[in-house]
Amino acid sequence: MISIKPISVGIFIFNDVDVLDFTGPFEVFSITRKQAGGVEQYLYSVCLIGPTDGAITSRGGMEVKPHFSINSHPQLDRLIIPGGYGTRRLMHDESLIKWLGSFNPRSTRLASVCTGSLLLASVGHLDGKSATTHWTVLDMMEETFPKVKVDRNRHVIIDEEVFTSAGISAGIDLALQMVRLDFGDVQADWTARHMEYAFDSDNFQRRLDMNTLL
Repeated sequence: MISIKPISVGIFIFNDVDVLDFTGPFEVFSITRKQAGGVEQYLYSVCLIGPTDGAITSRGGMEVKPHFSINSHPQLDRLIIPGGYGTRRLMHDESLIKWLGSFNPRSTRLASVCTGSLLLASVGHLDGKSATTHWTVLDMMEETFPKVKVDRNRHVIIDEEVFTSAGISAGIDLALQMVRLDFGDVQADWTARHMEYAFDSDNFQRRLDMNTLL
């Protein structure tokens, strides 16, 4: 088996983050591997990044200690921004906005789960792009960020080097789509099957019927 340098993935976590928003993508990236001749090669190196080195408390009360802070993490090939109520405060956090603004999507692919899109939009990373978010804040996103082309019908959106997804569980599909683009359909399907997750790489439609939610 030819050795492949793992892709470096950082997942930002913060107080009041939704648990599945970050643990879903973490699971996808952390188990993705190739197997041949009894040898396993993991294809991603995944770390959690917090505002500081201290532990954060997720929505629901889970305490999680990040591997790094926004000031100490290694170089990243991918950065995932999950959602949760904490994003509302962080939209106005100067140090966080400055950190997010330091990333160039052409060198570090950016992705958001759920309301993490509000943070990417706050920096301007979604200007002129199609994007989505949790169904409950689609209106807010449209009103707050008029330069963003808010899409109400798609589950995962890939717009050049920036990815966004619908709410919470959609982060699993988002991460699997990233695996698909990095290593192909066979690898993404292997990861999904290992997770016993029904992944349809061709289905980008929002899983909920928006007409029943209005």
